[in-house]
Amino acid sequence: MTDLFSLAARHGYLLIFAVVLAESIGLPMPAALALVAGGAAAAAHNLNAPLVLLLAVGAMMIGDTFTFILGRQAGWALLGFLCRLSMNPETCILRSAESFYKRGKITLLFAKFVPGINTMAPPLAGSMKMRPLQFFRLDLAGTCLYVGAYFSLGFIFRDFLASITRGFSTASHALGVILLAALFIYIVYRVWTYKRTGHHPVPRAAVEELALRIAAEDEGMLIADVRSHGYYDADAERIKGSIRLEPNNFLEEIKSLPKDKDIYLYCT
Repeated sequence: MTDLFSLAARHGYLLIFAVVLAESIGLPMPAALALVAGGAAAAAHNLNAPLVLLLAVGAMMIGDTFTFILGRQAGWALLGFLCRLSMNPETCILRSAESFYKRGKITLLFAKFVPGINTMAPPLAGSMKMRPLQFFRLDLAGTCLYVGAYFSLGFIFRDFLASITRGFSTASHALGVILLAALFIYIVYRVWTYKRTGHHPVPRAAVEELALRIAAEDEGMLIADVRSHGYYDADAERIKGSIRLEPNNFLEEIKSLPKDKDIYLYCT
């Protein structure tokens, strides 16, 4: 953290722009920490505060707009790619979608403060075909709130942050070793999970298996369409014999499903 503060003082404008842009397009970069460092550097008169804020907001809006457009073009394929490094890709997507279902487009105002949802919100909004102007207004408001909050934190508590980060430098080597060990353990875990369950942690059924059961008119199964809003409407085609389950009311709807049948779910 001390190194980040010193870097912010020497190469602040470029560093803050690059880190914020990288996080906004889905890369694992600490934008909040960069903004705090930028605020502290501005309080120490090493950086120009209005310029830092302008660059940070611009970088985040560029990244968000880019992923929003990609979301409109690629749909949930992009969301799956962004979630691929998480422990469970399906949970990553559904957590973000659930926020939109419960709170609607207002999710964009606070999404950046919630890990996991911050990266997913713009492409998810694009995937759900939100109007570009509406997205831009809400995302700009959320971006200003996020950038202003963390920049102000660094600006106001500059002296306090400087005092607590002095002690971090003595432990920097140990911290680096711990981070490398954690990264190694994570990689090993992901490889083990992949070999144990395949690419998708959620159990999958082969298309051929389901097709054979449909052709045989197997009465011991049930097929349910759980496509999300934006990908399903009343006139949408469904697999023959399937029923519709509303994802926004899923926990209630599954209570009526039979307990003595194999249930196949399909989404986008």
